[in-house]
Amino acid sequence: MTAHIAPREEWRQLFMDVWRIQRDFFYLENMHGVDWPGIRDRYLKMLDGCVSREDVSFVLGEVIAELNVGHTYYSGGDTEQQPRRNVGLLGVDWELDSGAYRVARIYAGADWDVDARNPLHASGVEFGEGDYLLAVNGVPVDVTRDPWAAFADTAGRAITVTVSSKPELDDEARDVVLKPVSSERNLRYRAWIEHNRAYVAEKTNGQVGYVYVPDTAISGRNDFVRQYYGQLHKKALIVDERWNSGGYDPSCFVKMMNEPVTNFWARRDGKDVPQPANVHQGPKCMLINALAGSGGDNFPWVFRHYGLGKLIGTRTWGGLVGMSGNPGLIDGGYSTVPNWGFYELDGTWGVEGHGVDPDIEVIDDPTLMVDGGDPQLDAAIEQMLKEIAEFEYVVPKRPPSPDRSGMGLPESDR
Repeated sequence: MTAHIAPREEWRQLFMDVWRIQRDFFYLENMHGVDWPGIRDRYLKMLDGCVSREDVSFVLGEVIAELNVGHTYYSGGDTEQQPRRNVGLLGVDWELDSGAYRVARIYAGADWDVDARNPLHASGVEFGEGDYLLAVNGVPVDVTRDPWAAFADTAGRAITVTVSSKPELDDEARDVVLKPVSSERNLRYRAWIEHNRAYVAEKTNGQVGYVYVPDTAISGRNDFVRQYYGQLHKKALIVDERWNSGGYDPSCFVKMMNEPVTNFWARRDGKDVPQPANVHQGPKCMLINALAGSGGDNFPWVFRHYGLGKLIGTRTWGGLVGMSGNPGLIDGGYSTVPNWGFYELDGTWGVEGHGVDPDIEVIDDPTLMVDGGDPQLDAAIEQMLKEIAEFEYVVPKRPPSPDRSGMGLPESDR
Protein backbone atom coordinates (compact mmCIF):
# COMPACT_ATOMS: atom_id res chain seq x y z
CA MET A 1 0.00 0.00 0.00
CA THR A 2 1.21 3.49 -0.80
CA ALA A 3 0.02 6.66 0.86
CA HIS A 4 0.68 10.40 0.85
CA ILE A 5 2.03 11.76 4.13
CA ALA A 6 2.87 15.18 5.51
CA PRO A 7 6.42 14.66 6.84
CA ARG A 8 6.27 17.29 9.56
CA GLU A 9 3.02 15.89 10.92
CA GLU A 10 4.50 12.40 10.95
CA TRP A 11 7.67 13.70 12.62
CA ARG A 12 5.59 15.20 15.42
CA GLN A 13 3.82 11.87 15.90
CA LEU A 14 7.17 10.07 16.01
CA PHE A 15 8.42 12.50 18.64
CA MET A 16 5.32 12.12 20.82
CA ASP A 17 5.32 8.34 20.47
CA VAL A 18 8.94 8.08 21.60
CA TRP A 19 8.24 10.38 24.53
CA ARG A 20 5.11 8.42 25.57
CA ILE A 21 6.70 4.98 25.13
CA GLN A 22 9.57 5.97 27.42
CA ARG A 23 7.11 7.45 29.91
CA ASP A 24 4.91 4.35 30.01
CA PHE A 25 7.52 1.55 29.86
CA PHE A 26 10.50 2.96 31.77
CA TYR A 27 11.43 0.76 34.73
CA LEU A 28 10.86 3.53 37.30
CA GLU A 29 7.94 5.95 37.42
CA ASN A 30 10.17 8.83 38.52
CA MET A 31 12.05 8.72 35.17
CA HIS A 32 15.35 8.99 37.07
CA GLY A 33 14.22 12.31 38.52
CA VAL A 34 14.09 13.94 35.09
CA ASP A 35 11.30 16.47 34.42
CA TRP A 36 9.84 14.42 31.58
CA PRO A 37 7.08 16.89 30.60
CA GLY A 38 9.73 19.60 30.56
CA ILE A 39 11.91 17.48 28.26
CA ARG A 40 8.97 17.13 25.87
CA ASP A 41 8.36 20.86 25.76
CA ARG A 42 12.03 21.74 25.34
CA TYR A 43 12.87 19.34 22.50
CA LEU A 44 9.56 19.60 20.65
CA LYS A 45 10.60 23.10 19.60
CA MET A 46 13.61 21.59 17.79
CA LEU A 47 11.36 19.78 15.28
CA ASP A 48 10.78 23.09 13.50
CA GLY A 49 14.47 23.15 12.59
CA CYS A 50 14.52 19.61 11.19
CA VAL A 51 14.78 19.30 7.40
CA SER A 52 15.21 15.51 7.08
CA ARG A 53 14.26 12.27 8.81
CA GLU A 54 17.90 12.00 9.92
CA ASP A 55 17.53 15.32 11.75
CA VAL A 56 14.49 13.93 13.55
CA SER A 57 16.47 10.84 14.59
CA PHE A 58 19.13 13.12 16.08
CA VAL A 59 16.53 14.98 18.15
CA LEU A 60 14.93 11.74 19.36
CA GLY A 61 18.35 10.46 20.38
CA GLU A 62 18.90 13.60 22.44
CA VAL A 63 15.51 13.19 24.13
CA ILE A 64 16.11 9.65 25.37
CA ALA A 65 19.70 10.52 26.35
CA GLU A 66 18.27 12.82 29.05
CA LEU A 67 17.33 9.68 31.06
CA ASN A 68 21.03 9.02 31.75
CA VAL A 69 20.78 5.25 31.43
CA GLY A 70 22.00 2.48 29.16
CA HIS A 71 19.85 0.53 26.71
CA THR A 72 18.17 3.66 25.34
CA TYR A 73 18.84 2.94 21.69
CA TYR A 74 17.27 4.49 18.64
CA SER A 75 17.38 3.04 15.13
CA GLY A 76 15.60 2.61 11.81
CA GLY A 77 12.85 4.71 10.36
CA ASP A 78 12.14 6.09 6.90
CA THR A 79 15.69 7.32 6.33
CA GLU A 80 17.57 7.70 3.06
CA GLN A 81 19.40 4.61 1.80
CA GLN A 82 22.37 4.35 -0.53
CA PRO A 83 22.58 1.80 -3.36
CA ARG A 84 24.11 -1.48 -2.20
CA ARG A 85 26.01 -4.22 -4.03
CA ASN A 86 27.29 -7.47 -2.65
CA VAL A 87 31.05 -7.98 -2.66
CA GLY A 88 32.65 -11.42 -2.76
CA LEU A 89 35.23 -12.04 -0.05
CA LEU A 90 37.89 -14.71 0.31
CA GLY A 91 38.75 -14.40 4.00
CA VAL A 92 42.28 -13.18 3.38
CA ASP A 93 44.59 -10.26 4.05
CA TRP A 94 45.91 -8.74 0.83
CA GLU A 95 49.22 -6.99 0.32
CA LEU A 96 50.42 -5.06 -2.72
CA ASP A 97 53.71 -6.49 -3.96
CA SER A 98 55.56 -5.95 -7.25
CA GLY A 99 52.51 -4.42 -8.91
CA ALA A 100 50.04 -7.17 -7.97
CA TYR A 101 47.89 -8.19 -5.01
CA ARG A 102 49.26 -11.13 -3.03
CA VAL A 103 47.58 -13.26 -0.36
CA ALA A 104 49.39 -12.45 2.89
CA ARG A 105 47.22 -14.52 5.24
CA ILE A 106 44.25 -16.86 5.02
CA TYR A 107 41.66 -16.89 7.82
CA ALA A 108 39.66 -19.95 8.87
CA GLY A 109 38.49 -21.72 11.98
CA ALA A 110 39.98 -24.89 13.40
CA ASP A 111 39.62 -28.18 11.52
CA TRP A 112 36.45 -28.93 13.49
CA ASP A 113 34.82 -25.54 12.80
CA VAL A 114 32.57 -26.55 9.91
CA ASP A 115 30.93 -23.10 10.00
CA ALA A 116 34.25 -21.34 9.27
CA ARG A 117 35.73 -23.07 6.23
CA ASN A 118 37.64 -20.70 3.99
CA PRO A 119 36.71 -20.84 0.27
CA LEU A 120 40.42 -21.20 -0.57
CA HIS A 121 40.45 -24.44 1.44
CA ALA A 122 37.76 -26.05 -0.70
CA SER A 123 38.70 -29.27 -2.48
CA GLY A 124 40.61 -28.62 -5.70
CA VAL A 125 41.31 -24.92 -5.06
CA GLU A 126 45.02 -24.30 -5.62
CA PHE A 127 45.30 -20.76 -4.33
CA GLY A 128 47.17 -20.13 -1.10
CA GLU A 129 49.30 -17.74 0.92
CA GLY A 130 52.00 -16.12 -1.20
CA ASP A 131 50.06 -16.49 -4.45
CA TYR A 132 49.19 -13.45 -6.58
CA LEU A 133 45.71 -12.56 -7.82
CA LEU A 134 45.96 -11.51 -11.48
CA ALA A 135 42.42 -11.61 -12.90
CA VAL A 136 38.81 -12.24 -11.90
CA ASN A 137 36.50 -13.81 -14.49
CA GLY A 138 39.07 -12.97 -17.15
CA VAL A 139 39.31 -9.28 -16.24
CA PRO A 140 42.81 -8.20 -15.12
CA VAL A 141 42.90 -6.83 -11.56
CA ASP A 142 43.38 -3.06 -11.41
CA VAL A 143 45.81 -2.36 -8.56
CA THR A 144 44.91 1.35 -8.55
CA ARG A 145 41.69 0.23 -6.83
CA ASP A 146 41.32 -1.91 -3.73
CA PRO A 147 41.30 -5.69 -4.33
CA TRP A 148 37.63 -6.07 -3.38
CA ALA A 149 36.54 -3.94 -6.35
CA ALA A 150 37.30 -6.89 -8.61
CA PHE A 151 34.81 -9.06 -6.69
CA ALA A 152 31.69 -6.87 -6.95
CA ASP A 153 28.50 -8.97 -7.32
CA THR A 154 30.34 -12.30 -6.90
CA ALA A 155 29.34 -13.37 -3.38
CA GLY A 156 27.92 -16.89 -3.36
CA ARG A 157 28.63 -17.43 -7.08
CA ALA A 158 31.21 -19.70 -8.68
CA ILE A 159 33.84 -17.54 -10.35
CA THR A 160 37.18 -18.06 -12.08
CA VAL A 161 40.27 -16.32 -10.72
CA THR A 162 43.63 -16.30 -12.45
CA VAL A 163 46.49 -16.74 -9.99
CA SER A 164 50.21 -17.40 -10.00
CA SER A 165 53.22 -17.67 -7.75
CA LYS A 166 54.61 -14.72 -9.75
CA PRO A 167 53.14 -11.20 -10.06
CA GLU A 168 52.76 -11.45 -13.82
CA LEU A 169 50.26 -12.93 -16.23
CA ASP A 170 52.27 -15.50 -18.20
CA ASP A 171 52.09 -19.16 -19.19
CA GLU A 172 52.55 -20.25 -15.55
CA ALA A 173 49.37 -18.51 -14.44
CA ARG A 174 46.47 -20.86 -13.71
CA ASP A 175 42.70 -20.53 -13.51
CA VAL A 176 41.01 -21.56 -10.28
CA VAL A 177 37.26 -21.92 -9.75
CA LEU A 178 36.00 -20.90 -6.29
CA LYS A 179 32.97 -19.39 -4.58
CA PRO A 180 33.52 -16.17 -2.57
CA VAL A 181 31.54 -15.58 0.62
CA SER A 182 29.49 -12.50 1.47
CA SER A 183 31.06 -12.00 4.92
CA GLU A 184 34.42 -12.80 6.49
CA ARG A 185 33.18 -12.24 10.02
CA ASN A 186 32.87 -15.85 11.05
CA LEU A 187 36.16 -16.82 9.41
CA ARG A 188 38.09 -14.13 11.25
CA TYR A 189 36.14 -14.69 14.49
CA ARG A 190 36.84 -18.44 14.60
CA ALA A 191 40.46 -17.90 13.58
CA TRP A 192 40.89 -15.45 16.47
CA ILE A 193 39.41 -17.87 19.01
CA GLU A 194 41.54 -20.75 17.76
CA HIS A 195 44.66 -18.55 17.84
CA ASN A 196 43.97 -17.60 21.47
CA ARG A 197 43.21 -21.19 22.49
CA ALA A 198 46.41 -22.46 20.87
CA TYR A 199 48.44 -19.55 22.32
CA VAL A 200 47.23 -20.29 25.86
CA ALA A 201 47.95 -24.00 25.42
CA GLU A 202 51.47 -23.24 24.14
CA LYS A 203 52.31 -20.78 26.91
CA THR A 204 51.05 -23.11 29.66
CA ASN A 205 52.27 -26.43 28.26
CA GLY A 206 48.66 -27.49 27.76
CA GLN A 207 47.65 -26.91 31.38
CA VAL A 208 45.21 -24.01 30.85
CA GLY A 209 42.09 -23.90 28.68
CA TYR A 210 40.55 -20.89 26.94
CA VAL A 211 36.87 -20.20 26.22
CA TYR A 212 35.49 -17.11 24.46
CA VAL A 213 31.90 -16.00 25.14
CA PRO A 214 30.70 -13.38 22.59
CA ASP A 215 27.36 -12.70 24.27
CA THR A 216 24.93 -14.14 26.78
CA ALA A 217 22.28 -14.88 24.15
CA ILE A 218 21.91 -17.92 21.91
CA SER A 219 25.20 -17.65 20.02
CA GLY A 220 27.09 -17.15 23.28
CA ARG A 221 25.53 -20.25 24.84
CA ASN A 222 26.33 -22.29 21.76
CA ASP A 223 29.92 -21.04 21.65
CA PHE A 224 30.44 -21.65 25.35
CA VAL A 225 29.35 -25.27 25.08
CA ARG A 226 31.30 -26.02 21.89
CA GLN A 227 34.53 -24.80 23.54
CA TYR A 228 33.99 -25.68 27.20
CA TYR A 229 33.44 -29.44 27.10
CA GLY A 230 36.64 -30.09 25.17
CA GLN A 231 38.71 -28.34 27.87
CA LEU A 232 37.18 -29.65 31.09
CA HIS A 233 40.30 -31.71 31.69
CA LYS A 234 42.55 -28.63 31.87
CA LYS A 235 44.00 -27.70 35.26
CA ALA A 236 42.78 -24.08 34.89
CA LEU A 237 40.44 -22.14 32.63
CA ILE A 238 40.45 -18.62 31.16
CA VAL A 239 36.95 -17.33 30.30
CA ASP A 240 37.20 -14.40 27.89
CA GLU A 241 34.08 -12.19 27.75
CA ARG A 242 35.66 -9.04 26.33
CA TRP A 243 33.34 -7.33 23.82
CA ASN A 244 30.44 -9.43 25.19
CA SER A 245 27.31 -7.85 23.71
CA GLY A 246 24.87 -9.19 26.29
CA GLY A 247 21.57 -10.97 25.88
CA TYR A 248 19.99 -13.00 28.66
CA ASP A 249 20.65 -14.06 32.25
CA PRO A 250 24.21 -15.49 32.32
CA SER A 251 23.64 -17.66 35.40
CA CYS A 252 23.63 -20.83 33.27
CA PHE A 253 27.30 -20.27 32.39
CA VAL A 254 28.29 -19.85 36.03
CA LYS A 255 26.27 -22.87 37.18
CA MET A 256 28.10 -25.05 34.67
CA MET A 257 31.43 -23.96 36.16
CA ASN A 258 30.46 -23.73 39.83
CA GLU A 259 28.48 -26.81 40.82
CA PRO A 260 30.49 -28.97 43.26
CA VAL A 261 31.25 -32.61 42.56
CA THR A 262 29.20 -34.92 44.79
CA ASN A 263 30.68 -38.32 43.90
CA PHE A 264 32.41 -40.40 41.24
CA TRP A 265 31.19 -43.29 39.14
CA ALA A 266 33.69 -46.16 38.80
CA ARG A 267 33.92 -47.90 35.44
CA ARG A 268 35.82 -51.01 34.46
CA ASP A 269 36.93 -49.46 31.19
CA GLY A 270 37.95 -45.81 30.89
CA LYS A 271 38.28 -43.05 33.45
CA ASP A 272 36.00 -42.68 36.45
CA VAL A 273 33.25 -40.13 35.87
CA PRO A 274 32.44 -37.31 38.32
CA GLN A 275 28.89 -36.23 39.07
CA PRO A 276 28.06 -33.76 37.70
CA ALA A 277 30.32 -34.55 34.77
CA ASN A 278 30.38 -31.10 33.17
CA VAL A 279 31.95 -28.99 35.93
CA HIS A 280 35.49 -27.61 35.82
CA GLN A 281 36.99 -27.87 39.30
CA GLY A 282 40.30 -26.02 38.85
CA PRO A 283 41.23 -22.33 39.10
CA LYS A 284 39.47 -19.91 36.76
CA CYS A 285 39.64 -16.25 35.79
CA MET A 286 37.70 -13.96 33.46
CA LEU A 287 38.86 -11.33 30.96
CA ILE A 288 36.69 -8.19 30.81
CA ASN A 289 36.84 -4.81 29.06
CA ALA A 290 34.89 -1.59 28.53
CA LEU A 291 33.04 -2.95 25.50
CA ALA A 292 31.44 -5.81 27.45
CA GLY A 293 28.00 -4.70 28.58
CA SER A 294 24.48 -5.64 29.62
CA GLY A 295 24.71 -9.42 30.00
CA GLY A 296 28.41 -8.72 29.58
CA ASP A 297 28.23 -6.71 32.81
CA ASN A 298 26.11 -9.28 34.60
CA PHE A 299 28.32 -12.26 33.66
CA PRO A 300 31.46 -11.00 35.47
CA TRP A 301 29.34 -9.71 38.36
CA VAL A 302 27.87 -13.18 38.93
CA PHE A 303 31.29 -14.79 38.30
CA ARG A 304 32.72 -12.68 41.13
CA HIS A 305 29.65 -13.11 43.35
CA TYR A 306 30.18 -16.87 43.42
CA GLY A 307 33.93 -16.54 43.90
CA LEU A 308 34.91 -18.35 40.72
CA GLY A 309 38.07 -16.34 40.19
CA LYS A 310 39.75 -13.04 39.41
CA LEU A 311 38.42 -10.51 36.88
CA ILE A 312 41.26 -9.24 34.67
CA GLY A 313 41.26 -6.31 32.24
CA THR A 314 39.34 -3.04 32.42
CA ARG A 315 35.98 -1.94 33.84
CA THR A 316 32.93 -3.12 31.89
CA TRP A 317 30.42 -0.89 30.09
CA GLY A 318 27.90 -0.42 32.91
CA GLY A 319 24.45 -1.16 31.51
CA LEU A 320 22.29 -3.24 33.85
CA VAL A 321 18.90 -1.68 33.32
CA GLY A 322 17.93 -4.13 30.61
CA MET A 323 15.21 -4.13 28.01
CA SER A 324 12.62 -6.72 26.98
CA GLY A 325 10.59 -5.09 24.20
CA ASN A 326 8.11 -2.28 23.66
CA PRO A 327 6.00 -0.84 20.81
CA GLY A 328 7.75 0.48 17.71
CA LEU A 329 7.14 3.59 15.62
CA ILE A 330 4.85 4.23 12.67
CA ASP A 331 7.58 4.40 10.00
CA GLY A 332 9.58 1.38 11.15
CA GLY A 333 11.81 3.22 13.61
CA TYR A 334 12.43 1.85 17.09
CA SER A 335 13.31 3.33 20.45
CA THR A 336 14.27 0.83 23.13
CA VAL A 337 13.11 1.34 26.71
CA PRO A 338 15.14 0.14 29.73
CA ASN A 339 12.63 -1.76 31.87
CA TRP A 340 14.63 -4.16 34.06
CA GLY A 341 16.60 -2.44 36.83
CA PHE A 342 19.38 -4.29 38.69
CA TYR A 343 19.69 -3.93 42.46
CA GLU A 344 21.67 -5.95 44.98
CA LEU A 345 20.69 -7.97 48.03
CA ASP A 346 21.71 -5.14 50.37
CA GLY A 347 19.03 -2.91 48.81
CA THR A 348 21.34 -0.73 46.72
CA TRP A 349 21.39 -0.14 42.97
CA GLY A 350 24.46 -1.55 41.29
CA VAL A 351 26.55 -1.66 38.09
CA GLU A 352 24.34 0.66 35.95
CA GLY A 353 26.35 3.68 34.88
CA HIS A 354 29.62 2.33 36.31
CA GLY A 355 30.23 -1.27 35.29
CA VAL A 356 32.13 -4.07 37.00
CA ASP A 357 35.68 -3.28 38.13
CA PRO A 358 38.49 -5.76 37.52
CA ASP A 359 40.43 -7.35 40.36
CA ILE A 360 43.58 -7.00 38.26
CA GLU A 361 43.55 -3.98 35.96
CA VAL A 362 45.41 -4.45 32.69
CA ILE A 363 45.16 -1.68 30.10
CA ASP A 364 45.12 -2.82 26.49
CA ASP A 365 48.17 -0.70 25.71
CA PRO A 366 48.54 -0.31 21.90
CA THR A 367 52.33 -0.39 22.21
CA LEU A 368 52.03 -3.92 23.63
CA MET A 369 49.59 -5.07 20.95
CA VAL A 370 51.92 -4.81 17.96
CA ASP A 371 51.78 -7.92 15.77
CA GLY A 372 48.77 -9.28 17.63
CA GLY A 373 50.02 -8.94 21.20
CA ASP A 374 47.39 -9.25 23.97
CA PRO A 375 48.62 -7.97 27.36
CA GLN A 376 45.32 -8.84 29.05
CA LEU A 377 45.46 -12.45 27.88
CA ASP A 378 49.11 -12.64 28.96
CA ALA A 379 48.12 -11.42 32.43
CA ALA A 380 45.42 -14.09 32.64
CA ILE A 381 47.93 -16.79 31.68
CA GLU A 382 50.32 -15.56 34.37
CA GLN A 383 47.54 -15.57 36.97
CA MET A 384 46.40 -19.10 36.09
CA LEU A 385 49.93 -20.52 36.25
CA LYS A 386 50.32 -18.88 39.64
CA GLU A 387 47.06 -20.35 40.93
CA ILE A 388 47.87 -23.81 39.56
CA ALA A 389 51.10 -23.72 41.57
CA GLU A 390 49.14 -22.78 44.69
CA PHE A 391 46.13 -25.03 44.17
CA GLU A 392 45.42 -28.04 42.02
CA TYR A 393 42.22 -30.03 42.09
CA VAL A 394 43.05 -33.62 43.00
CA VAL A 395 40.68 -36.38 41.96
CA PRO A 396 39.92 -38.64 44.94
CA LYS A 397 41.52 -42.05 44.82
CA ARG A 398 39.23 -44.90 43.91
CA PRO A 399 38.74 -47.25 46.88
CA PRO A 400 39.91 -50.86 46.64
CA SER A 401 37.49 -53.20 44.89
CA PRO A 402 35.00 -54.44 47.52
CA ASP A 403 34.79 -58.05 48.63
CA ARG A 404 31.12 -58.90 48.99
CA SER A 405 31.39 -62.67 48.95
CA GLY A 406 29.89 -62.90 52.43
CA MET A 407 26.97 -61.36 54.25
CA GLY A 408 26.68 -57.67 55.09
CA LEU A 409 28.80 -54.62 54.21
CA PRO A 410 31.85 -53.09 55.86
CA GLU A 411 31.12 -49.93 57.84
CA SER A 412 32.97 -47.73 55.31
CA ASP A 413 30.68 -48.79 52.43
CA ARG A 414 27.38 -48.21 54.18
